[in-house]
Amino acid sequence: MVKTFIDLKSSYGNWIKVAICMLIMIAPVQVFGQSNDGEETTKELANHGFENVRWTENDEERIYTIENNMYKAQGVGIAKAIDIIQKLGLPENKKCKVIVTHLDVPELSLTYEPTGATDTIAERRNWSTSYELGDSWKTVKREKKKNSSRFKVDILVYPQLSYKNLIITQIYQALFTLNPAIEVSFWAGMKLTAQVIIPVYNDGYSSLEDKIHPGFITLSQQFRLPFNIKGKATIGGFNADRYGADLMLFRPFKFDERFSLEGRIGITSIGYWNGFHFHYATNRDAWKVTWTLGANFYWPRYNTEFSLKAEEYFLGEKGVKFEMIRNFRYASVGFYAVKAKEASSNGGFRFQILLPPYKQKRHKYIPRVSTSYNMGIVYNAGNERYYYKQYRSESSENIMDKYSFNPYFIKSELSIY
Repeated sequence: MVKTFIDLKSSYGNWIKVAICMLIMIAPVQVFGQSNDGEETTKELANHGFENVRWTENDEERIYTIENNMYKAQGVGIAKAIDIIQKLGLPENKKCKVIVTHLDVPELSLTYEPTGATDTIAERRNWSTSYELGDSWKTVKREKKKNSSRFKVDILVYPQLSYKNLIITQIYQALFTLNPAIEVSFWAGMKLTAQVIIPVYNDGYSSLEDKIHPGFITLSQQFRLPFNIKGKATIGGFNADRYGADLMLFRPFKFDERFSLEGRIGITSIGYWNGFHFHYATNRDAWKVTWTLGANFYWPRYNTEFSLKAEEYFLGEKGVKFEMIRNFRYASVGFYAVKAKEASSNGGFRFQILLPPYKQKRHKYIPRVSTSYNMGIVYNAGNERYYYKQYRSESSENIMDKYSFNPYFIKSELSIY
């Protein structure tokens, strides 16, 4: 009797094992590269910290939108988003497109064509990048967003170092300030900036720089027009003691996106702060129209852009400027040369470096406090003090920010591990 019980137990045990194996075989298993419906992927992207996340799908492609406000290096953040999308599954037998936005306005797209490959490195490298969006943005932009960026406040501290060499008895005179700024967006493409300049060290600069005073106070609107034209309009108080309005436009060539055109026009007048008292010129002659019109070529092999521009400056002098800027993951460096008919030729170099922490996640709507995205210096080799003067319209405007969404630069970042 005992022996029969043992045999039955053994028989039942084998049947149980067989049943478990069959259940495992027929159960759906999510493996790398296998398709899911996209909802799980968007949840994971939002939970990781990406903002303005959407998705939709049709017979031809699956489309995601993401916005990276967590990694200071856009290439690093976009590559991380691609890793998450690949890990949770790409659609079967159709394209997958990722549209990267800034302030919920599209900047560029990444597209994966199915090849059957399952290797992570090969797949990330096989994503193509472009300024072109096709009809994908129209298809996905009305979908419900996860982790919206609107009404989220950043308090960024911009360190600024200025120096000059004008007297024989001292090599350099210097000014160092810390410039915290509140930045927030209330609708797509819009950004409000309010900055205060706090002096830390002043040796040889104006006594006005010894006082705490406002810096940039601006309202900007980023937009995208038909024919792949990107632009930004800004009003408010700029640097270089100017206030007024500014418009920038950028258009890559459709046949070859290494080539692009850019233009800028501004109307500004003199305005400066003495503490928190604003002084401005009242005569009409103080208002000046300045402009820039130029062409660019981006060399992907070395992530270097060459620019040639015609410009008009504050004193009415018209000149030509040549720039060469090379971009790295955490820095942009280059040099410039300018020549105007009324002034001697001049030039110098400039660099911009990314500031740590390189990754900082927002916690819902709690204001995030951090250093600014980067810091830079421009060296004026000819020591020019009067000619070639220009302004920046926003505290975040710099050479590194200009190239952060360049599709060739992002493509190079996808190949780095």
